[in-house]
Amino acid sequence: MNKVINLREKFALFHDHWSPKVIGELNGQAVKIAKVKGEFVWHNHSDEDELFLIIKGQLKIELEEGMKILNEGEMLIIPRGVEHKPIAEEEVHLLLFEPITTKHTGEVEHELTQKKAERL
Repeated sequence: MNKVINLREKFALFHDHWSPKVIGELNGQAVKIAKVKGEFVWHNHSDEDELFLIIKGQLKIELEEGMKILNEGEMLIIPRGVEHKPIAEEEVHLLLFEPITTKHTGEVEHELTQKKAERL
C-alpha cells in the first residue's frame, strides 16, 4: 500500500501518554508514535535496539552514562540491553522505530506497561 501517513493527523487521534500506537510496519519493524509526559520506568530491551525521534518537544533520557537531551528533529538510538528512563517535563510527541516483537517495558512489569500497541 502506498499510503501517505500524516503525523499531525495521527497525533490528533489520541491523548493518552506512554501508550505507543503503531502507524506502519516494514521489514519486521514497527513504526510507532507516542505522546509522553512525566517520567517513565527504568527498563531495557535485551534483544532489540530502539530509535527515538522527537517530533515535538524535548525528551530527556537517563542512561547509566548520564542524561541525553533530545530536541525536536533529533533522534537517539538506544542499543539493546542498555538501561534507560525517558522523562518529559512537558508533553512530547515522538516516533519510535523498533522490531514488532519489542516489549513496551522490556522484562519490567509496571503500571505503565502496555501489552499490545493499538494500531491507528
